Amino acid sequence: MIDTRLGHGLDIPKSRDERARERFVSSLRAHVLTDVAESMKQAWEKDVLPAFRAEHERDPANAGEVHAALRPHPQFRFYSSLRCTAQEAVWNAVIDELDDDVDAFNRRCAEIAADQSRAQGTLQLDPELELPRSATAVDVHLMPGNYHGSSGSRGSDDAVAGAIYDNGLNVFAFGVMGEHLDDIGMSMSNFVRLRFPDLQPEKILDVGCTIGHNTLPWKRTFPEAEVHGIDIAAPCLRYAHARAQALGETVHFHQQAAEAVDFPDASFDVVFSSMFLHELPLKSIRAFLAEAHRVLRPGGVLINMELPPNSATTPYDGFYLDWDSYYNNEPYYKGFRDQDYKELCTGAGFAEDAFFEAVMPRYGYVDEDVFAGAIAADAAFDEDTGRLSDIIMWYGFGARR
Repeated sequence: MIDTRLGHGLDIPKSRDERARERFVSSLRAHVLTDVAESMKQAWEKDVLPAFRAEHERDPANAGEVHAALRPHPQFRFYSSLRCTAQEAVWNAVIDELDDDVDAFNRRCAEIAADQSRAQGTLQLDPELELPRSATAVDVHLMPGNYHGSSGSRGSDDAVAGAIYDNGLNVFAFGVMGEHLDDIGMSMSNFVRLRFPDLQPEKILDVGCTIGHNTLPWKRTFPEAEVHGIDIAAPCLRYAHARAQALGETVHFHQQAAEAVDFPDASFDVVFSSMFLHELPLKSIRAFLAEAHRVLRPGGVLINMELPPNSATTPYDGFYLDWDSYYNNEPYYKGFRDQDYKELCTGAGFAEDAFFEAVMPRYGYVDEDVFAGAIAADAAFDEDTGRLSDIIMWYGFGARR
């Protein structure tokens, strides 16, 4: 059962009925992604795959063929309908809670952000920044209003989109992403610490940081480092700043685009992103990676937590991960996963032999020696890689400058 409290000063007051609603929706999502997903896989193996083999005299060659063959089956339709319903129910539950008193929430968020007694983080917004249509044209993840929210109608202190995302992710993740929804950041930062022991980062940049849930772990892992996070969504950044202050972590947030990072050449030791590249068109991915190469110091590390490439998965597992591209308002998802990640890095200027990739358990859920052993091994992909469950394995790739 999830804890409906977020554990910091931005918690929303919730009635017993509202907490029960969140727990129900979270349990529904867990049911869809485990039991209903397994029933769909059984329908594939027992019904659809044999029929495909009989018709084509071969197995499916790729995820697209699995998708096309499985789409008419009632179990696929049931899974897809229920998963979309559960996704929308996540956002509806937390939006209803926030709508009780939006102005009071924004005032409290601004007060916490201004409190320098526990942390000395900063926030720099750019009202002139032009938001790309790739971010504004769809409600990504079916989240109403998307990450950039509606600052114009709610005023200069609007942080509601950040609160929707934080509370929604807590329901969405059904307890598998750490106490503060930060296990990705914990895992990737400790991967860097253990994999590159000679690197003592002085400056770290998280690109596409949203509310900073995976930014703050870098400060905990490397307490002497100066940590920055950038995103284009002002409401999320306001919330991220207040959240970091509430948790006592000094982190600096900036409203910047990944394609044009506003920092000097060779100014960071680590550039990090988490579940970000698959939200970008390919042109923007290439621009960001080139910017990462530019702002990294010699010996610095680029690391991206992402979904594994389609080339590393079975056709069925590829179909399962690509589902979001068709039904969860993530139009660039499959296009990214179809890429060769090493070629993306070398195209940005990184040396071919500097590329790395790893599959790792969640750092906060295993002993460090187990984690260290996993990241020392060659990347091994299975159906749990990148697939949200209580045994999920994170995937990361990148290169050293």
